[in-house]
Amino acid sequence: MLIRTFIIIGTLFLFSFTEKQTVWVAIGDSITYLNDRPDETGNRVAKGYLSRVVEGLPDLLYINQGHNGWKSSDIAGKIEDLGLGKADVYTVFLGTNDWWGGRPVGIIDDYKNNTGTNSVFGSFRIIIDKIRQLNQAAKIVLITPMQRNDFVYLFDANNNAHGSYKAKNGQSLEAFANAVIAIGKMENIPVIDLYHDPLLDLEHMVNFKRLKDPRSGKYVNYRYPEFTTIPFDPKNDEYPYPPQAVNITYDGLHPSDKGNAIISKKVINTFRQIGVVQ
Repeated sequence: MLIRTFIIIGTLFLFSFTEKQTVWVAIGDSITYLNDRPDETGNRVAKGYLSRVVEGLPDLLYINQGHNGWKSSDIAGKIEDLGLGKADVYTVFLGTNDWWGGRPVGIIDDYKNNTGTNSVFGSFRIIIDKIRQLNQAAKIVLITPMQRNDFVYLFDANNNAHGSYKAKNGQSLEAFANAVIAIGKMENIPVIDLYHDPLLDLEHMVNFKRLKDPRSGKYVNYRYPEFTTIPFDPKNDEYPYPPQAVNITYDGLHPSDKGNAIISKKVINTFRQIGVVQ
């Protein structure tokens, strides 16, 4: 009888604990994906923004729906195959790969008229519709892409991309951030605007980029914006971002621990403001 009483008490305790948990589904690209894969950052990141948020909000349980290299059109096109489940809150943090991939941002009417995955506006409509189908009462938070400087992949320097200081395919990254802001305004969905945050500006993405001086051939630690004018040869040059170069990002694009801490603080504050947690 005593053992049975303990079992009942334990079950009730467990039920009361799990009942309090709030489920958060984080939809995103590599910035979200890398949260649970520190080895893929060369262990330059100890803790991603998802882990930092739930550390600050212990009653929150996150489900990582970050997909490495994916655009909003990829998420929208495969929305029925992702295994998205019912949750209390969803964040959508996309756009940087759309910009680099040359996807058209589109216009707000693409969102209003649900025109499909041919534009970022249309892709977001599909994603948000799916979230509301899963849980009409769920909270939704949109996160704009953050600015990015010259990206060089840690494990293969041939995978590199110029920063958002210049356009790609005639489009600025800011246009994609502004699209997210416009959707949030129209739908009355809160937006965490990372793109326009002064703490995350281009100057602070990295401390420097280590490149060969074109005249002397010696390596020099160039700061932004000077390094944008210095050529980088991925086949022959050393990796341009040694550990000392890490600031907001560790590779020009993906947040470092410092960058993830800034993002997580904004997510925590927004979750509290909209009543996701007390």
